[in-house]
Amino acid sequence: MPHIHESIDFVVSAYIVFDNNTLLIDHKALGMWLPIGGHIELNEHPEEALFREIEEESGLGADHLIVLKSNRGEYAASENRRALFAPVHLDIHRISPTHQHVALNYFIKSKVNMVVLAAAEHHAIRWFSQQELTDPRYNIPGDVQWYAFEAIKAAQEI
Repeated sequence: MPHIHESIDFVVSAYIVFDNNTLLIDHKALGMWLPIGGHIELNEHPEEALFREIEEESGLGADHLIVLKSNRGEYAASENRRALFAPVHLDIHRISPTHQHVALNYFIKSKVNMVVLAAAEHHAIRWFSQQELTDPRYNIPGDVQWYAFEAIKAAQEI
């Protein structure tokens, strides 16, 4: 999706773990290994964007996923209020000299490891072991490595 706002857009990132491996995509436009994710569209809230992006980019449906380390605050639900999964981390990062993304980062455990490549957006999709995350041949950004390791730790706790 193209940028919504001129200076800053809000995006979701899903660090998905299965059997101590983290799912990453080789992003065509950015030329690097990144987590599943994308823009929060104007007509959706962060949780809708999270599950939409995961399904579009990996084929994993919400029924195969467990959101980790997130307080949904069900007590806050009322006729006019709905509780959403909270991100584990927030960050802001530069996409271009004039544009930034505020990322809502989620840690998720998958019940299955069968994924589908979104070939229009990505060169590849694969599960990375902890050792592969730091392998120089993949050139995975340091922040992505850190989040991936934290997601694996969170998945091991449940």
